[in-house]
Amino acid sequence: MDSLVRAVYEHGAFVPELPFDLPEGTEVVLAIHTINQVRPPEEASLEERKRILRNLVERMKANPLPPGAPRFTRDEMHERR
Repeated sequence: MDSLVRAVYEHGAFVPELPFDLPEGTEVVLAIHTINQVRPPEEASLEERKRILRNLVERMKANPLPPGAPRFTRDEMHERR
């Protein structure tokens, strides 16, 4: 039986959006197609990419980290929940 089932990945398991009638222990093959995932802008122009990068750097310079800001360790920055 081949069918398409929409699911959400939660707590390490794929949870179907609607009930699905399969016997317990049935093996399936999942083809993953993410929906609404953020993608980088597709700018063909080199000048446009340079403009975006300059804008980003200017915004970063306008909002520096305060001198006393806490420093996170590598483990804290990559904490898994």
